[in-house]
Amino acid sequence: MYQMLVETVEFIRKRIGDFNPEVGIILGTGLGRLVDQIEISHQLMYANIPNFPISTVEFHTGKLIFGTLNGRKVVAMQGRLHYYEGYTMQEITFPVRVLKLLGIEKLYVSNASGSLNPTILKGDIGIIEDHINLLPDNPLRGPNDPQVGNRFPDMSQPYNFELIEKGLLIAKQHQITAHKVVYVSAPGPNLETRAEYRYMRLIGGDIVGMSTVPEVIVANHMSLPVFAISVITDEGFHADLKPVSLEEIVAIAAKAEPKMTVILKELIALH
Repeated sequence: MYQMLVETVEFIRKRIGDFNPEVGIILGTGLGRLVDQIEISHQLMYANIPNFPISTVEFHTGKLIFGTLNGRKVVAMQGRLHYYEGYTMQEITFPVRVLKLLGIEKLYVSNASGSLNPTILKGDIGIIEDHINLLPDNPLRGPNDPQVGNRFPDMSQPYNFELIEKGLLIAKQHQITAHKVVYVSAPGPNLETRAEYRYMRLIGGDIVGMSTVPEVIVANHMSLPVFAISVITDEGFHADLKPVSLEEIVAIAAKAEPKMTVILKELIALH
């Protein structure tokens, strides 16, 4: 894997020149408009980058964007990869390793999620403090390359405590309803049943989604501090659970996205 990483990083370096990103951003479902805030220097389609997986989800663009956001040099993944698309965990997390080798010092991850907690409502923001991994595989399974990380990485603080507190403070200053949450990662692509929502709540989850955890595991493997933020798009705690469509989820994510953008922009400026 290390040789693949070197090949990919060399390819990108030849195209971005002396641009050195400080911050990496992964944009989730319905949350791609943050790139409108970036002063773009370079754009690369995933399909044109060697060894880079291609997002197959129709509303994920599949671009690597380099530019400046609030005075910081950033690289943003506009479109992420999911286990349900058929990729291996190593393929899903390969871009995180590439961003680390490009020089990022912090990773900011966003997603859309469903609420398991009656105090967390559609349109709210969740700032992730911990997670529960219900995915059937792990990106670190198999031989470990010590050039990229320790065989048994510690996960006692998978999300950076300092960034969490700063993010909550920014939200409070802007009167944004934000909760400190435990994120449950499920395989998808189907949404959960009523019994599954109850189960996830019983085991300690506040919100549920289909991403994020693999990237966070690999970031920790590479000693990369992580801040993860979620836009709550639906509510799975109702006894009379109503059907929800993907179009509704994307629409709610887009409506709540400005709240997420405010928090991320100000937090990145503090880098």
